[in-house]
Amino acid sequence: MNEKAIVLDEQAISRALTRIAHEIIEKNKGIEDCVLIGIRTRGIFLADRLAKRINQIEGKEIELGELDITLYRDDLSKKSNDGEPIVKGSDIPVNITDKKVILVDDVLFTGRTVRAAMDALVDLGRPSQIQLAVLVDRGHRELPIRADFVGKNVPTSQSEKITVTLTEVDQVDQVTILEN
Repeated sequence: MNEKAIVLDEQAISRALTRIAHEIIEKNKGIEDCVLIGIRTRGIFLADRLAKRINQIEGKEIELGELDITLYRDDLSKKSNDGEPIVKGSDIPVNITDKKVILVDDVLFTGRTVRAAMDALVDLGRPSQIQLAVLVDRGHRELPIRADFVGKNVPTSQSEKITVTLTEVDQVDQVTILEN
């Protein structure tokens, strides 16, 4: 695949996350009973960045966790040598029952990742509300799912791919459109 365009650079990602942090605080009238949960892998790093921004704005820590949805996917592709799924595990240090859970992911596409994440959450407890924050919404939903907080809407064709790279994993912050 060839790089078609860089749609967000480091500064644009930073601005988008700051805006999302403000929107989360505003929508929830503060952060009481809120929990940020990043969907493995890049959602975890975005959730961590959002938690830091929320702390700077509110002067309070927001609960933070990470969710592995591997076993909840309906299109499981990465498997170990013995044919079993590779599970990295979830780490949610707080009971999510009656909390407002804000799921965080890098790209919203078909909606299947979010559906799997909601299934995984419900197995852990019964949140009072589940909200969704994504860095990029590229469209092409297969399920009736929408994000509450979006860094950038990037309409794409089916032949294009959105790639999010983050310094924690990829040594650079960037969102790119790739095409065949």
